[in-house]
Amino acid sequence: MRRLTFGAACVAASLAATAGASGPSARAELRAAVVLDNARVRVFKTTGASLAGVAHGPGVVIPLEDGSAGKAGDAYWAADAAIPVDLTGTNTGPLVIVEPKPAAKGVPPSPMGSRPGDATFVGMSFKTLFENERVTAIRARMEVNAREGLHTHGSDTLVVHLSGGAVEDTANGTTKVNRWKPGDVEFESRGSSHSARNVGQAIDVVLVALKP
Repeated sequence: MRRLTFGAACVAASLAATAGASGPSARAELRAAVVLDNARVRVFKTTGASLAGVAHGPGVVIPLEDGSAGKAGDAYWAADAAIPVDLTGTNTGPLVIVEPKPAAKGVPPSPMGSRPGDATFVGMSFKTLFENERVTAIRARMEVNAREGLHTHGSDTLVVHLSGGAVEDTANGTTKVNRWKPGDVEFESRGSSHSARNVGQAIDVVLVALKP
């Protein structure tokens, strides 16, 4: 899981601090934050109680904490991620929302790449949550001392961290340790290659693989 400089941002202020506030300034504080925006995807971090600022469009909604509507990491597809599915029982806690963008026309076929579950991954588990014509969403776990052998990504992939942890990553002849927090997001571009090793606690993530 290679770190790119897209560090996940926090919402401007906590809901607890603004629960009794009113007026334009309070509404601004509760707006969703864009934590990644490139040619393939836009990612928001917010809460289920405040979807203001989320762009209208389909996307993957990923709760970061357990709630009445499900557990952390129970990703689902929303036809319009800016509209609550059902205010009754909907998670009001922190969310990451991944809205894929169409691939540019004329993009060449994807290079051969590794897929989750291939032999290059040791001490890791993968469970497909859902798949459609836009994305594949996968719940993954990297156990203590788990390793990813050198592999090439066959698709643009978002990694949404649920637990946080420390990963030693080697790419382009350079090795470094990336330390992740719950809610952090990283982007693995199609065709990029690296190897990795878990050097801390077990790590739980949601992978969102984008389709052309």
